[in-house]
Amino acid sequence: MQKIKISIITCSDRASSGVYEDLSGKQIKNTLTSWIANEIEFFYHLIPDEKQAIKNALELSCNEQKCDLVFTTGGTGPALRDITPEVTKDFIQKELPGFAELMRMTSLKYTPTAILSRQIAGIYNNSLIINLPGKPKAIVECLEPIFGAIPYCLDLINAAYIEVKDNAPKIFRPKS
Repeated sequence: MQKIKISIITCSDRASSGVYEDLSGKQIKNTLTSWIANEIEFFYHLIPDEKQAIKNALELSCNEQKCDLVFTTGGTGPALRDITPEVTKDFIQKELPGFAELMRMTSLKYTPTAILSRQIAGIYNNSLIINLPGKPKAIVECLEPIFGAIPYCLDLINAAYIEVKDNAPKIFRPKS
């Protein structure tokens, strides 16, 4: 089985300054580890909500670390410091709006404030980048419905081939 490289970028002023522990980044790692059967090499970046820090983490993840998947967490709300979607949009080469649409639609089942979420997803070279919310519970609620499309998306962009465990959400790959 092929090794998967996954970057987790937590965008949080308070977590990056040590005010509180980053539970969101840990939630992403734990969830993906429980679903993906491949060996996973994780790269972790805990940064403030600053444009250059986010851009640098995306560049490092995609260009130097050559990650197949890049997940950001935090900075997707309407607050003035929340700029992760803007930086991501400027960075990606192709936007994949279906991921964000499904995440928001699913989140609306749990909270009416899901309409305030501005996360996006897209491709940069052979990396799939997905903005996730900053709350651990919301991360799982958003990852579960979109996970089924992630392996095939990675196939289409010539990234690593993901195999999943039995407990993972059902994935879809069209038959050739």
